[in-house]
Amino acid sequence: MAFVLGAAIGSFLNVCIYRLPLDLSVNKPKRSFCPSCKHQIPWHQNIPLVSWLTLRGRCANCGAKIAFRYFGVELLTALLFLCVWRTFPPLLAVAYWVFVSLVIVATFIDFEHFIIPDQITIGGTVAGIVASLAVPELMDVDSRLAAVIRSVLAAALGYLVLWIVLEAGKVAFGRKRVRLDVPTPFLWKRKEDEADFTVGEEHSLWSEYFARENDRLLLYCNEATIDHRSLGEVTLEFYYNRVRVGEQEFALDALDQIAGVVRELQIPREAMGRGDLKFLAAIGAFLGWRAVLFSIFAGSVVGSVVGLVTLIIGKRVWSAKLPFGPYLAFGALTWMFFGQAFIGWYLALLTPR
Repeated sequence: MAFVLGAAIGSFLNVCIYRLPLDLSVNKPKRSFCPSCKHQIPWHQNIPLVSWLTLRGRCANCGAKIAFRYFGVELLTALLFLCVWRTFPPLLAVAYWVFVSLVIVATFIDFEHFIIPDQITIGGTVAGIVASLAVPELMDVDSRLAAVIRSVLAAALGYLVLWIVLEAGKVAFGRKRVRLDVPTPFLWKRKEDEADFTVGEEHSLWSEYFARENDRLLLYCNEATIDHRSLGEVTLEFYYNRVRVGEQEFALDALDQIAGVVRELQIPREAMGRGDLKFLAAIGAFLGWRAVLFSIFAGSVVGSVVGLVTLIIGKRVWSAKLPFGPYLAFGALTWMFFGQAFIGWYLALLTPR
């Protein structure tokens, strides 16, 4: 029962993973649809796990490939629901089912879009507090009031700890200087309310570089052109909505494109996104303060290993980002299943024999 329920919930989680980052409603249209042809999928072609296998990962209407992620999320959710049900008492299991669902959605959205929507983070924090009221055992107490207080304090701790890391990281590592191997063409091109920014073969959205109003991006150019006005060798000082050249300043909304050849960049960066702060608050609301600290530790270790491996094998470029949410999720799930065993192991290390 738990496995089948998990697979069905996983099917809905796929809807959330696809629609939430695109600001689409998760219940309109009510039926799932093919991402390619938008054809709504009838129920008999939308049976969790089974349909993806029988259709061989393709849309029955247009034949477009359906990503393995849809099958993977259903299977992962089913397996986690089963493990939770076999590990915890029924009331705790139901609360953890909700938590697992939130964690899965956050993980896959963060991997693909480098964001964690407020519906998951803030909604998850509220859900954790309500769950602690309904099931005080989540906070290892019998009193509902004490459970709610612990849940709120753990959520606040999660947010505060990562906020300190975020602000300290901005001071220490808030600017990254990139010296290119050879002078490289670049192009800034306005696109409605956004802009595309290209350096060589690397493409990104302009807004991805600016998390704060005072963030600044510098381009040290061998030559540059602003709307066909040649500037020669110059340093372009960009803010999100304007560019400064010496004492001149241009509003980016009034420009169509800026092009040239750049030899060096200085880009603003953050230690992490603010969605991670709110996500850790949700983890604390469900699992308590010890899970907050463990998730930070385990997530940092795993994330560092992954980052180093991708650098060593050459899979990352200067503009690449690593999502932190999935590694926080790994730490939270590890704590949920093995937290007590970890405490026992750690205390045994501290106890002299």
